[in-house]
Amino acid sequence: MIQKNIYYSLLITAFLFSCSTDKGDDKQTVDEDIQAISALNVQDTSSLWVGGFEASNTLFAYPDPNLNSLHMLDNMANIDKLKRQQKALWPEFSWKTDENDESTRLYTRFAPDISRIGYDEYGRVFSYICPQNGFYSPTFGVVNLEITVTGTRGWVNESTREFAADLSVVGKLWFSEGLENKEEFKLLKELFEREKLPFPLSKKQALVIKTNSPGNPNEPIFSLRKGTSQGFKIPEFAKHEKEAWNVGHLNVEIGEPLAVGHEMVDEFNQLYLKFFNLTSGNFLQKGHVLSWNIWFAEPENVNQKEWSEHAIRWRESIHTGHAYKDGRIASPTGVQTIPRYFDGREFIPEGLKELEKKELKAFLKKYL
Repeated sequence: MIQKNIYYSLLITAFLFSCSTDKGDDKQTVDEDIQAISALNVQDTSSLWVGGFEASNTLFAYPDPNLNSLHMLDNMANIDKLKRQQKALWPEFSWKTDENDESTRLYTRFAPDISRIGYDEYGRVFSYICPQNGFYSPTFGVVNLEITVTGTRGWVNESTREFAADLSVVGKLWFSEGLENKEEFKLLKELFEREKLPFPLSKKQALVIKTNSPGNPNEPIFSLRKGTSQGFKIPEFAKHEKEAWNVGHLNVEIGEPLAVGHEMVDEFNQLYLKFFNLTSGNFLQKGHVLSWNIWFAEPENVNQKEWSEHAIRWRESIHTGHAYKDGRIASPTGVQTIPRYFDGREFIPEGLKELEKKELKAFLKKYL
């Protein structure tokens, strides 16, 4: 054990979530680290959990984990290293429609198993399937949202049911073509195609919204820590102590949309984001803080092929344009809850259809 811990202390490692294709440290370095650990742990990996990575640096420990010694890795390069996972069966989001009024706070649960944390048998996390969701617009139909994790670092300890991570994310918005699309949508599509400009009909051409650590616009990294958020009250319908194996929380501040550099595209993206925020209750409003309490299921072994296919299957379920049930966007694993206030009242956007129609008419008149 002493020898193993010495080896651990020499390894500078990290983990990434499986939604980004950003390049980080060389995959060969990762392989060498894994080989060094494996050489000291010749045992039956079918039982999988070994643990110990969190002890490789005393600064990783609670009450205030410091993960600055860890590097970021390409989060898609190491799916073959995943051995264990925890499914986010109760992903509870919370935000305020008016950042200055706590009584406007909303709570919604994304569909179960939309995201997962994946790690090796030692507790080093390599991948996270991004949370995705859909919102309904009277004009655009289904609007897809993905909280895309671009980088992270940290550890998991199954023995103590703890974890600690730092991460960075962006929000991505795009449309789905389907039965809900209206005439204005078709005119917009034709306009963008005529001008050979990117229209957000796919994740590749999605509108990207930057994020940062709350109160610090120059810091894109923020923390995921054990326990629930402490900055606001959590209603009973958003608690899952009896069902969940453990829980973690994070807070992120919403920033500016990423400019494309073309006047018409950037103007439309601002308009699109405005409509989305009206639909969702300012979910991605600049300067607002989005909180996430992630209630996980008990750890289990990873099927690497199923892991790789999971996010694609989820996203395609939205793209059909038919994945809509009882006023909620459906997924292969269930439906999201409608955003609600603390007392259980549902959030209902007002005047959305009329506003969308008015502002889109003005936009089309300007550029057609």
